[in-house]
Amino acid sequence: MPSSLALVVLDLAGTTIEDHDVVARCLVEAVRAVDVTVDHEAANAVMGLPKPVAIAQLLAQHDGMPIAPLGSERVLRATSVFERAILRHYGSPGAVVPIAGVEETLDDLRERGAKIAIDTGFSAVVADAILDRLGWLAEGLVDVRVASDEVRRGRPAPDLLFEAMRRVGVTDVATVAKVGDTPADLGEGANARCRWNIGVTYGTHARDALAGHPHTALIDDVRELPAALGLESARVRVRPAGARGRRPANRV
Repeated sequence: MPSSLALVVLDLAGTTIEDHDVVARCLVEAVRAVDVTVDHEAANAVMGLPKPVAIAQLLAQHDGMPIAPLGSERVLRATSVFERAILRHYGSPGAVVPIAGVEETLDDLRERGAKIAIDTGFSAVVADAILDRLGWLAEGLVDVRVASDEVRRGRPAPDLLFEAMRRVGVTDVATVAKVGDTPADLGEGANARCRWNIGVTYGTHARDALAGHPHTALIDDVRELPAALGLESARVRVRPAGARGRRPANRV
């Protein structure tokens, strides 16, 4: 592994766990609760943002305003509906499924000395509900997670990434990689001036939707991540079910 790679920061839904438009559908449901109707395309356009900000933008677009106040009753009510809906989904059997190959890929990077962080547009409550089911923090596959309500500014500002760096003791962004499936993720990596800023095309945004945003690489499979980080000789090893104490991928 290049000695300069110290930390890989990855998004959650759509990047490391399967999404299947769940987050967008919950956003549509959330704004419908305050009598606003938006389509899937509009909801997908705000993916990756902190969810109160995403909801405020959807309401503002509907109302013809620059942005709805984050502290307004409508934003607060819709955000509450979103959190209940997303927690209900991720609490159901079989709902939390890792992207194929992601656990082996993260194992490979960790064995080469990189720290692994998850950052997300979800709140800490939602992020923890997902990660607790995966067991990634408890098992040591992931070193830290940072949620959008734990920093002053969410994506595309770099605050999430900088907080992940602080928590693992990494000080140089030239040793950090950002990985995500939305324009907001790529904006975060660009604004942080990460050495590697990698978009994944298997999540909420296809390659053509990410191509116009700052990036160092776009990958179609998470197992391509080592090569995108300059690890051309890396081989992601397929672990047997239950390795490192894990259950099979469809376990939750």
